[in-house]
Amino acid sequence: MTPLIFDIRRYSINDGPGIRITIFMKGCPLKCQWCHNPESQSPGVQKLYTASKCIGAQDCIEVCPNNALKLTPEGIITDTAACNLCGKCAESCPTKAIEMSGKLYGVEDLMKIIERERVHIEHSNGGVTFSGGEPLMHPEFLIEMLKACGEKGLHRAVDTCGFASTETLLEVAKHTDLFLFDLKVMDPVQHKKWTGVDNRLILKNLKILAETGANINIRIPFIKNVNTGVEEITGMAEFITKLPFKNRGSETATPGRPLVNLLPYHNIASGKYKKLEMFYDSDAMEEPTADEIKSAAEIFGKYGIEVEVGG
Repeated sequence: MTPLIFDIRRYSINDGPGIRITIFMKGCPLKCQWCHNPESQSPGVQKLYTASKCIGAQDCIEVCPNNALKLTPEGIITDTAACNLCGKCAESCPTKAIEMSGKLYGVEDLMKIIERERVHIEHSNGGVTFSGGEPLMHPEFLIEMLKACGEKGLHRAVDTCGFASTETLLEVAKHTDLFLFDLKVMDPVQHKKWTGVDNRLILKNLKILAETGANINIRIPFIKNVNTGVEEITGMAEFITKLPFKNRGSETATPGRPLVNLLPYHNIASGKYKKLEMFYDSDAMEEPTADEIKSAAEIFGKYGIEVEVGG
């Protein structure tokens, strides 16, 4: 099944080496409470509404084929039972107060978009990154895209949470130059609390992937009240240092020395949850302090693990 794409980010510098184009697929098996792309979680089309942009033009009401919209003092209200997510309201909205998330693209369509960015990609030794959501939820389409990029000599990265069948992961690895692999929480109970699933399959897949000699950067969303404690960071460091790394993403580091990207949490995505009418518990999580980031980097360093903040 062809996945919906919810974003195509050009000139990306945080999803692998060089300047990249990042393709974001909808659908994810995890429901991380800090997710900064909540529109990525559902595999289906979604409607986003920004009340502050609405000027009450009512064009959306007029074009809706199902009479699913009405204007109230609080703005446009959608009858979700009547709405079929056709997107006509978003097309007609003069201020883009209504937006649709999720669009179908064929492999040829995406390759044409990628080719237009080729000069920037090649000049910077960049490439193409497939992200989400979780791209491993769509293995057939993902592999087709990876093969097409490989035929064009483009560097290919896959950003994954690792929660997929091992067979799928290993098949994707045959066509991938770099994995950006998330490591969130070590304890399976706590992992399930924060993401909706435990992490035993994820840790198993990371170990097996490292054994293949795949290029891997480990990315840790770093969140106060979730995983910034010394015990948690030490557990991660002990796990990572036992992995049989042969390669890693950075071209400047010694092969076999793992790289961890610490990604400090921020709550700037809270507005997206409001647009989607999704709950966001902003009190449960906080941005890490500079001292906590420094402490984590020092702990990883003691285990011979290189740390980059961001990326």
